[in-house]
Amino acid sequence: MTHPVTVEVTRGDLVECRHRGSLAVVDSAGEVICAIGDIEQRVFPRSAIKALQALPLVESGAAEALELDDAELALACSSHNGEAVHVSAARVMLLKAGLSEEDLECGTHWPKRLEDVAALVRADEAPGPLYNNCSGKHAGFLTLAKVLGMPTRGYVSKDHPIQQEIRKVIEEFTCAPVSEDVCGIDGCSIPTYASPLKGLARAFAVFGTGEGLEPDRAEACEKLYEACVNEPFMVAGTGRFCTDVMAAFRGRVFAKTGAEGVFCASVPELGYGIALKCDDGATRGSEAMMATCLEIMLDLSVEERKVLARFANPAVLTRKDVKAGEVRPSHEFVEALRAALA
Repeated sequence: MTHPVTVEVTRGDLVECRHRGSLAVVDSAGEVICAIGDIEQRVFPRSAIKALQALPLVESGAAEALELDDAELALACSSHNGEAVHVSAARVMLLKAGLSEEDLECGTHWPKRLEDVAALVRADEAPGPLYNNCSGKHAGFLTLAKVLGMPTRGYVSKDHPIQQEIRKVIEEFTCAPVSEDVCGIDGCSIPTYASPLKGLARAFAVFGTGEGLEPDRAEACEKLYEACVNEPFMVAGTGRFCTDVMAAFRGRVFAKTGAEGVFCASVPELGYGIALKCDDGATRGSEAMMATCLEIMLDLSVEERKVLARFANPAVLTRKDVKAGEVRPSHEFVEALRAALA
């Protein structure tokens, strides 16, 4: 199935680039509210489901046992910039469990922002695993393993008890079994399972509302949701969609991006979950799609509308910051969303 054009990029008066994609809006009962493109397709959700991967940390009681605060729980759900506060919080999480940076198996890369790269260079230092944008998630895995008396070495293996438990969470929330033939390896070395877009949207509806869950699981979802919306900077960082939108929406929305053009969100006041995929993996495409969906779905304050506009319709700039064009949702995409959501 060829997906519709969802986002256009102009230069002057002409469309220079087109992004295609698919989007599902589903309630916690699994009813499809909006379907654009093939929402039964399986996609690797990548980092968009980190909140679900952090659920066992809270549900098991390990987070409480280690007295992890909201900032640390938000970091466990994050794809952070590698700013100083992120690195420090990941280190503290490990220290609380008697662990260190050497126990991380996520690999390393440079921070996202040039300012933080420059700080390391000036100090004549290279980044370690704590700077990996997934270090908070991995710190969560390690602390869970330590509290439950599981092996900490090899925690990224699909056969490790923690990864097996996460697989069960994904299947239960999406209502879609995952098998070996839809299992891949994420960039940070843990297993990633391709799930139907429809199922991922349902998972985020349930995550945001707790509907249909056992009381302990619903409470764990609420705790993670509240941690992320209370500490949105820890979920991403400076200039990032997830941080800026959650900060502006003040608890109304939980949003989480993933690699290769995936984005998921919970909108509890409507009982909806959103999952989308920009086919070519472009972040500018997935951000414009999510921002446009939220614009049409919700009654917005001036502040909320202003923040969403930065991502739904950003300018294309020259190297001298002169506007040369714009990123914008396609007319077809907007009309489909309005027909289903307005």
